[in-house]
Amino acid sequence: MSVAGALLLGAYSHTSLIAFLYSYSSIEELQILGAIDQVFHFITSGSIGGLPPIVLMVIIFVIGLIVGYLVHLFLKIAIIAAIILFVVAYFGFFGLSLSELKNYAAQYGSIVYQYGVLIIGMLPLTIGFIVGLIIGFVFG
Repeated sequence: MSVAGALLLGAYSHTSLIAFLYSYSSIEELQILGAIDQVFHFITSGSIGGLPPIVLMVIIFVIGLIVGYLVHLFLKIAIIAAIILFVVAYFGFFGLSLSELKNYAAQYGSIVYQYGVLIIGMLPLTIGFIVGLIIGFVFG
């Protein structure tokens, strides 16, 4: 907050400006503490499908770790396979043309899209899953 903005809000001196800023920050802190209290209350009480919410959060995090590790592994394999494919195509052992790739994309593209939507629809996209996915990908 600028000094001009504080003066417009009624802080006419340096000391009243400091008091105004301190009161504003304490209100924010109380609101944040209330939100944190509600989150802890949700985690420690009740059940979702017969399981406590903390158990579901851990399960979703572990699923994210596994998916991140598998994505990292498959990405390595796909890069190696693509390099081998281009080297083999360069030396003429395997014909690689753009029209064949378009035919494969037209033939199998809708099936790949359908299974991709199914997999993404089944995975819970929550913060725990996303954090687990990132950690699994980086350290996989």
